[in-house]
Amino acid sequence: MTRPTPDLLRKVPLFSTLDDPELERIASEFRERSFAPGDAIAIEGAEGLTFFVIEDGEVTITAQGKEVARLGPGDHFGEIALVDKGPRTATVTAATDMRAHMLPIWSFRPIVEGNPALGWKLLESLAGRLRTIEERPA
Repeated sequence: MTRPTPDLLRKVPLFSTLDDPELERIASEFRERSFAPGDAIAIEGAEGLTFFVIEDGEVTITAQGKEVARLGPGDHFGEIALVDKGPRTATVTAATDMRAHMLPIWSFRPIVEGNPALGWKLLESLAGRLRTIEERPA
């Protein structure tokens, strides 16, 4: 099982300002997972406890039955789950063969609690997502 590289994690805005030792610490908590085309990775309304960073392949994001985004290598999803453990806000489906690194909340929370700068980055990321949703036409 491989772990995400610091270069891959640095592409995630949440982690972009962290130094290599911090990135290595976070990378050690990720687990690799592969998905086939059509596999549901996250389902809108289901409990969310995991954050994902895409290594290879693509996913589609649908919300309320409409495709809203397509993500690929270096993109990420599921950060809201790292904060509130609430229901997923969208369905994520593998569009191609896809390999991702996943980070569960029980691994991430202690890292954030020990790194206020990372907590602030998480808030900025979530605020950006909220702004995008609010600006989306109905």
